[in-house]
This record gives sequence, structure tokens and C-alpha cells, in this order.
Amino acid sequence: MDIKLKIGIGLLIGLAVAFISLLYFRFDPSEIGFFPKCPVYAFTGYYCSGCGSQRAIHEFLHGKILAGLKHNFLILLLAIVLLYDVFVKLAQTFFNKTFNNLLQNSKTTYIILFMIILFGILRNINVYPFTVLAP
Repeated sequence: MDIKLKIGIGLLIGLAVAFISLLYFRFDPSEIGFFPKCPVYAFTGYYCSGCGSQRAIHEFLHGKILAGLKHNFLILLLAIVLLYDVFVKLAQTFFNKTFNNLLQNSKTTYIILFMIILFGILRNINVYPFTVLAP
């Protein structure tokens, strides 16, 4: 792929992320109704692994990291995975170096999937210390 095209796609993605971040910064998802609601929670009453992520993002954007983590601890894993992936892609693009991307290893995928499923199960157990995981 041409470098100009990669840069253009990167800019478009960056603009989209900036716009969405601005929405989450400006509006609190727990108070404004136009943000999507969790279909799993709406139909079952159980928290999915992603429940609380929108409120966590809102808190993070306001510099309230601990408050954001209280809504969804798993978002920390998401941030680590995304930052790692962006770093690898940028390094490969701008330094023409090939890195062994751990995210393309099937064992890594299974470990992350296991963590997501386990988190979803544990946060629905209504006994301390698991109640801390609920959003």
C-alpha cells in the first residue's frame, strides 16, 4: 500500500477518534440518552464484559482514571492492546522494520478471549470481592 494512502487512512481514523472522543468528553453517557445501551444487559439483566466502558471513557477523558476503572477494569486491557498494536504498526510503517506482533499469535488471542469471558462471568457474581467488578 502506498505511504500517502496509509497516512490518509491514518488521518481519517484520527479525525474519527477525535470526534468520538469529543462527544464522550462533552456528554456523560449515564445522563444523555443518545449513546447506545448494552443489549446484553437490556435483555438479560447481566453485565457483559463491556458494560460501563462508555462511562469509563468519559471519566478517562476528564482525567479521572480511577473513577473510569471502577466502571470497567477491562478497559485497561483494551488500552494496552490498542497502544501495542498502534506502536507495532507505526514502527513497521515508518521504520520499514518487521516486528513479531504478539497480537497475531493464536495463543495471545485465546488468552485475551479467556480474560474477557472470565471477567464477564466474575462481574455478575453478587458476592464481595466480585461486586467491585460490576459497573
